Amino acid sequence: MKLVDEARIEVLAGNGGNGCVGFRREKFIPHGGPDGGDGGDGGSVWLKADENLNTLVDFRHQTKFKAGRGQDGMGRQMYGKKGDDLTITVPVGTVVINVATDEVIGDLVKHGDELLVAHGGKGGLGNMHFKSSTNRAPQRALPGTEGEERELLLELKLLADVGLLGFPNAGKSTFIRAVSAATPKVADYPFTTLYPNLGVVSVEPHRSFVIADIPGLIEGAADGAGLGAQFLRHLQRTRLLLHLVDMVPMEGGVEMTPAEQVRAIELELAKHDPELMEKPRWLILNKSDLLLEEEQDEVTQQILADLDWKGRWFRTSAISREGTWPIMKEIMAFFDREKEEALEASVNDEPYSP
Repeated sequence: MKLVDEARIEVLAGNGGNGCVGFRREKFIPHGGPDGGDGGDGGSVWLKADENLNTLVDFRHQTKFKAGRGQDGMGRQMYGKKGDDLTITVPVGTVVINVATDEVIGDLVKHGDELLVAHGGKGGLGNMHFKSSTNRAPQRALPGTEGEERELLLELKLLADVGLLGFPNAGKSTFIRAVSAATPKVADYPFTTLYPNLGVVSVEPHRSFVIADIPGLIEGAADGAGLGAQFLRHLQRTRLLLHLVDMVPMEGGVEMTPAEQVRAIELELAKHDPELMEKPRWLILNKSDLLLEEEQDEVTQQILADLDWKGRWFRTSAISREGTWPIMKEIMAFFDREKEEALEASVNDEPYSP
């Protein structure tokens, strides 16, 4: 199933039930007083994160959700029943935005997380509350209040440890196929990846991480160009970015050198969210198999020099899987060091920032 990572829905909480105007009428009690009960509260609307879901596609078919109305109050001081709450399940990683105010009202990041998105109306008071020394037979009761109504924008941000980014045809889909069981489409033309793919990389028993293949970015992506713009958000939760670049850009493709492609994507990351540029990012020089052995070092050094690259880099051929596994082991070691540093910081009561 294709990933749907954005949806708009309308939620309507239930109205409160009306209060009752009623009087006690019993034999041998000639002056029975008011006994109208209160209306029940309306049901509320909740969102709940479910790890078994990985797409918002269900909200393409159903966009309106309504909780139950509170029951009206009754005589003999009987209160109306509360309206049924409505719980809507969404994937883990869903961000909830109030469309009217453009305010983020919640972020469901763990399985079982719940968020109240529309509060049910209050039940109205029955006339038993309005009895006084001067008004012993009140004819007054209050109606229930209306439940909240909201239009919500749901945005799914994948919960991946590692994000792959690069220009179209940089080899990201081939790379994730080589290191995990994910099977994204692979072809020799741009934009074969039309939606993000997740893969689990198992380095050893009980030691694994999740890697995400993001559709290829082009210049102007942060402003809406190409396919990658709507998926840049998926990189925000990652802990490490792997920046893939084609060592030998294909003929008829993007007329930019490898270094120019890297700089162009860096610009798009900074436009979308400057914090993305602060994330650890490793350079992966891919498709080394297209070069003769004696050419590989020369091209590698030229790219690194053009970029003035000071960070970590690797050379690989994803299609032949040459050099891919050492990268996965290095990533696992990187996460292990993160855990150790976080543990040391907690022992020393120091804030940890990776």
